Amino acid sequence: MRELSKIAMPVVFNEPLSFLQRISEYMEHTHLIHKACSLSDSIDRMQVVAAFAVSAVASQWERTGKPFNPLLGETYELTREDEGYRLISEQVSHHPPISAFHAESLKKEFEFHGSIYPKLKFWGKSVEAEPKGTMTLELLKHKEAYTWTNPMCCVHNIILGKLWIEQYGTVEIVNHRTGDKCVLNFKPCGMFGKELHKVEGHIQDKSKKKRRVMYGKWTECMYSVDPKVYDAYKKSEKKSGGESKNCEAEEADEMPEVQETVTVIPGSALLWRITSRPAHSAQMYNFTSFAITLNELEPGMERLLLPTDCRLRPDIRAMENGDIDLASSEKERLEEKQRAARRERSKDEEEWSTRWFQMGTNPHTGAEDWLYTGGYFDRNFTDCPNIY
Repeated sequence: MRELSKIAMPVVFNEPLSFLQRISEYMEHTHLIHKACSLSDSIDRMQVVAAFAVSAVASQWERTGKPFNPLLGETYELTREDEGYRLISEQVSHHPPISAFHAESLKKEFEFHGSIYPKLKFWGKSVEAEPKGTMTLELLKHKEAYTWTNPMCCVHNIILGKLWIEQYGTVEIVNHRTGDKCVLNFKPCGMFGKELHKVEGHIQDKSKKKRRVMYGKWTECMYSVDPKVYDAYKKSEKKSGGESKNCEAEEADEMPEVQETVTVIPGSALLWRITSRPAHSAQMYNFTSFAITLNELEPGMERLLLPTDCRLRPDIRAMENGDIDLASSEKERLEEKQRAARRERSKDEEEWSTRWFQMGTNPHTGAEDWLYTGGYFDRNFTDCPNIY
């Protein structure tokens, strides 16, 4: 097992987006946050927030290209007036690599923020990414804050065979005002692939009474159902022998055949369904329709953007334009420029100072967190570092 974050990877393993842009894909299903804001019951809000937490990692499906490591001080902004939010992110640390982001509703209905240190481990045939860092979603009208951490992500067959992705681990979402909690289990695929992509869990109130069962797949959809209905369904399924499907053993690391789609238990409510990908997605790094838009430079946009914005990064732009040689030489040049700047700073005993985020205490968890200091959208962009 090796730590991978310090190894420079050839550009052919990349997709033409920075990790800061990849983080902004959490916002693809922002309509779920708007829905949660509109609901009066806290358990109803929790199940929609839980669906949002699952939807936020759904774009990982089949995304086997590695996003570019952001340079120290790199930024990304995204304003979506049609979806009612704006987002700013910044690479706040290089070793370890930490990306901080802050999204806010244009109508002051919610704030969603966090920082991620993607700890990569190499296990021979696979790479495992542990996204260390807490997500915080604040529903301002309800004076509620929800926190959680994302599941582990694993890319299989990095040396040989078809690359495939699974996500696994327990995600615990806490409503800090009411004490409600949602526990979601992202299941590893298991011996016969029966569990591939499955997510199951429940919502409990502060007295630990189970209020809803949630189930689905992170690649497809999430449902919720009354716990009694769920238990009765599972009992009848066992009686009818619906569980014992016979499967041939799979090759060690081959991707299991995806089992039938989610079986809907009668009486369930659909919380979220994935947006289908564009027809040409497979030729475009398996991007979603949302991801395809993230590096667009519309006319007139360049003079509004901070010079450190990912859209202005030459190696990513060259890769998007299909010039792999230029992308590779630009990536090397930028990495060397970053190393030289670090050497200069250590010679002068200077510390790097972040621009839009500062280390502070997350008021809801009490833990250290990178918090947005504000002011980005005033567009006072003086003293901007020259990182490209």
